[in-house]
Amino acid sequence: MAETVRTAAQRLVDCLIAQGATHAFCVPGESYLAVLDALHDVQDRIRLITCRHEAGAANMAGAYGTLTGRPGICFVTRGPGATQAAIGVHTARQDSMPMILFIGQVARRDRDREAFQEVDYRQMFTPLAKWVAEVDDPDRMAEYVDRAYAVAMNGRPGPLVLALPEDMLTEPSAGTAIGRVEPAVAAPAPASIERLRVLLAESRRPLVLLGGSGWSEEGLASLKIFVEANRLPVATTFRRKSLFDNTHPNYAGDLGIGPNPKLAERVRQADLLLVVGSRLSEMTTSGYTLIEPPVPRQRLIHIHADPNELGKVYQPTLGIAASLNEAAHALAAVRVVSALWAEETMRAHADYLEWVKPVAVEEGVNLAEVMAHLDRVLPPDAILTNGAGNFAAWLHRFYQHRRYRTQLAPTSGAMGYGVPAAVAARIVHPERTVVCIAGDGDFLMSGQELATAAQYGANIIVIIANNGVYGTIRMNQAREYPGRVSGTVIANPDFVALGASFGCHATRVERTEDFPAAFEAARASNRPALVELMVSPRHIAPNKILTDL
Repeated sequence: MAETVRTAAQRLVDCLIAQGATHAFCVPGESYLAVLDALHDVQDRIRLITCRHEAGAANMAGAYGTLTGRPGICFVTRGPGATQAAIGVHTARQDSMPMILFIGQVARRDRDREAFQEVDYRQMFTPLAKWVAEVDDPDRMAEYVDRAYAVAMNGRPGPLVLALPEDMLTEPSAGTAIGRVEPAVAAPAPASIERLRVLLAESRRPLVLLGGSGWSEEGLASLKIFVEANRLPVATTFRRKSLFDNTHPNYAGDLGIGPNPKLAERVRQADLLLVVGSRLSEMTTSGYTLIEPPVPRQRLIHIHADPNELGKVYQPTLGIAASLNEAAHALAAVRVVSALWAEETMRAHADYLEWVKPVAVEEGVNLAEVMAHLDRVLPPDAILTNGAGNFAAWLHRFYQHRRYRTQLAPTSGAMGYGVPAAVAARIVHPERTVVCIAGDGDFLMSGQELATAAQYGANIIVIIANNGVYGTIRMNQAREYPGRVSGTVIANPDFVALGASFGCHATRVERTEDFPAAFEAARASNRPALVELMVSPRHIAPNKILTDL
């Protein structure tokens, strides 16, 4: 018997299965009905998650990519669907998340007429994505999808965008799925590792900065062997805290917004920075002041998977283009032990432990105590997510991550990321506790995804810090334009009633001492939960009083 003819839409789904995709996140649209129909036939292999907003769907796909190392899959319709998904693409780019956004497109015969919802996606997404293409030939569908997987994972991971003309999707496709694509592996040259060893031996105040994406458990284990054997202090970069056990005696803290001043001074005073994986972004470097471009005061060894990132902002003393895990395996054999920096490593960790002690607040719920309680009671594999806002500073300072892939936080500073990321995390890991920390303004940018959580049994816990202001902007406003409040006060709904309307367990906490019981009730509810915390806008950030600014 002749082989059954496969449409391009069916071929696309065949490719996703061959690549090991387990979930796809979408908001449905008529421009890719053929793909939705093809997914109907494989419900036992690919779970389709229908979201409430394209930004939520794209952020869920990005979170999936972070948690699995394989590209998260998102489907949206043309025009408004694509533009609303763009925030997820931007976040995936800055966070180096592997992700593929498929966009339904107008029929090929209607292109360049400004047809209904028509957009040129190459022009729109090229600055945001690693690669943007439109599949015109159904026989090349497998080629495009498999290439998208390769590009998304190779070098610095990132997002891909493929546009799918609706008429092309229903045509016969002669191509076949090539098979599972794995990222290419590049090992560091032995001469580079020897040069690294020499530079390390010559230093007296070295510091390891750990960041980036594309890590594996094995790679991080090798990195740990290296820093332990050489008694090196390790700091993580902006929103990468779960790359290294925060309770480890070599851990010195994280670099981001408002870092520990003692850690910031260590960066300034270091004579050697060994940067593994990080791009050394504006947030990590405190506006390019801790490490000054183009030639830093400190000797810089920069290891990155993408050679284009080496020398892009900082000229390194030694640049090594290598896969992070392969680089870590090579570092595990390096031995240079110095008693001088071993003592400094101990002091760095002691300074970190002092930094994470909860601070006092005069009014409202104390977010420092809330995060310290979560730190005590959550299992080590609990996943914590957040969007953007001053509320996140309390989480990042007072919660200690013990395991890899337990932090989902946008380095792009995107509001609205936390709730969809939490939904994706709970769907991918239904056995793990997932907690989203959100601000009131941040939550309302994606709170509708609680409906998605309820629909798919993703029992996340969302903790909302409600202070009635856009906190980060209000803090900057108080500093730059004191006494002139403009555009930063917000009127909120009844969050408890809103949560209940989605089918969530919902409660409000007005006193710090009431939080532990409220949180335990949320955990025991066996459904999505929302806990609203009434916090004071005066305590705009740890140790920062709004009126003092």
